[in-house]
Amino acid sequence: MSVPLNNGYVMPLIGFGTANAYNDEIIRAVGDAIEAGYRHFDGASFYANEVEVGRAVRQKIDDAIIDRKDLFIVSKLWCTFMSPGLVEPALRKTLKDLQLDYLDLYVMHWPMAFEENSDMIPNIPLDENGLVKCKDVDYVDTWKAMEACVSQGLVRSIGVSNFNSQQLKRLLEHCAIKPVTNQVEAHVYLNQKSMIELCRQYGIVVTAYGPLGRPGLSQDPVNDPTLLDDHQIKEIAAKYGRTVAQILLRYLTMRGLPVIPKSSNRARILENLSSIDFDLATEDVAFIDSLNRDHRYLKNEWASHHVHYPFHIPY
Repeated sequence: MSVPLNNGYVMPLIGFGTANAYNDEIIRAVGDAIEAGYRHFDGASFYANEVEVGRAVRQKIDDAIIDRKDLFIVSKLWCTFMSPGLVEPALRKTLKDLQLDYLDLYVMHWPMAFEENSDMIPNIPLDENGLVKCKDVDYVDTWKAMEACVSQGLVRSIGVSNFNSQQLKRLLEHCAIKPVTNQVEAHVYLNQKSMIELCRQYGIVVTAYGPLGRPGLSQDPVNDPTLLDDHQIKEIAAKYGRTVAQILLRYLTMRGLPVIPKSSNRARILENLSSIDFDLATEDVAFIDSLNRDHRYLKNEWASHHVHYPFHIPY
C-alpha cells in the first residue's frame, strides 16, 4: 500500500525507521524488515549508522531477496551541511555509505544550519552554555542545491522535515522543484491536522515520525504522557483484536500519512507492518481525533535560539 507523490513516484505507507540502533542490531533489524516485506527505509546521516544500513540492504540484494528498484530509500541532509556547497558532497557520502547509486528521497532534516566542521561530521556543535553554534544559511539556498542533485540523478525526490507552515510557504514561493513531503512528528497526541490540510493544498505528503509517541526516547520523561499506555486506545485495540501500536499506526495511515516506526524486535516488526491489514470505523477515527493534545515529544529546546527554530509557531 503506497501513497502517490507529486512527481509521479509513490511512497510505501509503512516505512521502517533506522534511528537509535547501531552495529549488529541495525544490520539484523533491517534484514529482518526486508524479509518481512518492508520496502520503505528511513535513515539519516545524523543517525550514524548508514554504513550498517547499506550493508544490510546490499546483502539482501546480493542474495536476490529484493531488487533495488523495489526499495524506497530515504536519507536526510544534516544541519552541519546546509551550506549549498556542502549539499552534494554530503549526499555523495550518504550514497557511498549506503552502497547506492541514487536515493529515492533526500530530506532536509531541519530548516536550521549549524556551524560546520572540517571532517564533515553530522554533529550538534555546542558552545560553553550548551547552546547550538548556529550558522547563517538560508534554507531556500540549501533547497536549490538539493534541486541540483535531482538534476544530476543522485536523488529522485526531495523533501523537508520539521518545517512549520510559514517556512513551508516561503520555500514554495522560491522553489523550482516542490517538496514531495514534510516529515514531522505526528501521532494521536499531536495529530497535525492543520499541517496536513496545508500540505494537501500543495500536493505535499505529510510523513509521520514518532507515530508511537517515541517510547523510550522522551526528552521529558517526568511530564511526557506515555501514548502506548492510553487506556482509551487500549479499549479500541481490544475491540478490534489488535495491539495498541497497530491502532496508533492505522489511525495515521488511514489519513494518508506514511509512518516510520522503528523496532529491533522481529515480532514487533511484523506487527507494525500488519497494521494496514484492517480499517478503523469512521466513528473510531473521529474519536481518536478528539484525543489530540498538541503534545510534542521531540522539543530540542537546545536549538530554540536559532533564527529558524521551527517550533516557535504552532505548526
